[in-house]
Amino acid sequence: MPLEDGDPASWRGQQVNGEVSGTPQLRGTGDPPPRGTPAPNGSRTEAMAEGWEPGPAPGDRDVTFEGAPQQAGQEPWQREEALMGELSELVQKVVKSSSWWERHGVDISILTCSFLLLPAGFLCLRSAQAIPFLAGVLTLGVVHHTLTVKGSHLASHNALTESKSWGKVWAIFFIELCSAFTAEQATYNHVKIHHGYTNVIGLGDSSTWKVPFLNRYIYMFIAPLAVPIITPLVALDLLRNVAWKTALRTLCCMFLGLYCHYWLLLHVSGFQSPWSALLCMLLTRSLLAHPYIHVNIFQHIGLPMFAADRKPKRIHLMSLGVLNLPRNALLDWSFGHSLISCHVEHHLFPGLSDNMCLKIKPIVSQYLKQKKLPYNEDTYTSRLRLFLQRYEELMVHAPPITELVGIQ
Repeated sequence: MPLEDGDPASWRGQQVNGEVSGTPQLRGTGDPPPRGTPAPNGSRTEAMAEGWEPGPAPGDRDVTFEGAPQQAGQEPWQREEALMGELSELVQKVVKSSSWWERHGVDISILTCSFLLLPAGFLCLRSAQAIPFLAGVLTLGVVHHTLTVKGSHLASHNALTESKSWGKVWAIFFIELCSAFTAEQATYNHVKIHHGYTNVIGLGDSSTWKVPFLNRYIYMFIAPLAVPIITPLVALDLLRNVAWKTALRTLCCMFLGLYCHYWLLLHVSGFQSPWSALLCMLLTRSLLAHPYIHVNIFQHIGLPMFAADRKPKRIHLMSLGVLNLPRNALLDWSFGHSLISCHVEHHLFPGLSDNMCLKIKPIVSQYLKQKKLPYNEDTYTSRLRLFLQRYEELMVHAPPITELVGIQ
């Protein structure tokens, strides 16, 4: 399949020396449009982000892939959607046969356990001995990222409950109170844009994670420490795009969450000065910031990119533009399976919880491989090495658009 620049490449999603073969360089241009701005094929954005079987849209380019079922009288887009429909049917059978515990209970229990660990973390920080103090920092750091990454991510997709009303409550709690961000903008940019237009340049291309003026070592190893400071500042800027009542609610929740953390460090953990408490807040809130940034770029950047009017259908868009990392006990707990080892499954079925993504993983991987569609997997260390070696190409320079040519 020739790429846009004319270099021949055959895309199968294999790994070659730690890289995904057929991987073009990647760079997203432009920020996501502000809330309320119509995106290309905007009527389908929400369906693509939350639904399982999006219908055909006039702007989609028909792309025929080797391995797609060839049936007489079918148009290419019909064959594409038949694949997604068949996979969706297999997954729905698993979901319908699963208990509430499997669908929601496991992940709710992880979040509940994290809340229960908070008192122990704050009390450990009272100790003057190094080991208990470091245990407190580690506990609060892991709990913070479990609530702010796993909790916020599941809440943004309404995957914690089947009630939309409670889903809204959990989104405000995890995203605004715990994460110091705005729920509306987080949900819009992540669910409607990133998921609806995965790896479409200028929309869902992960360009918000690029800081081209930083060199590779500062970006990969030093800049993540600033995430707890940058997050609320970005949230404040985004409040210009929401109604004043929403902005006021968000400001109150952000202040309450940050002040509670600060107050507990002073009055429960026993910090003697405001600066020492603020430094501890920064330390615990940035404990897993490095893997957080890394995961966000490893799983999309460096994979095929598309123009809005040349993107393939949903199943190919997600299988081409998403990558799974291996299971990791710490990251599985604090970030969730859907962000680590089941990211492909999550992008295909974003409304499922982390535990359900893990449960359908064998079905999805087997199906995609049977249909000779990409199922991208790579290790954390391999991706880290790749980004350090090709940082300028992947994170600084603009990418070519991948143009997949139909193969009969």
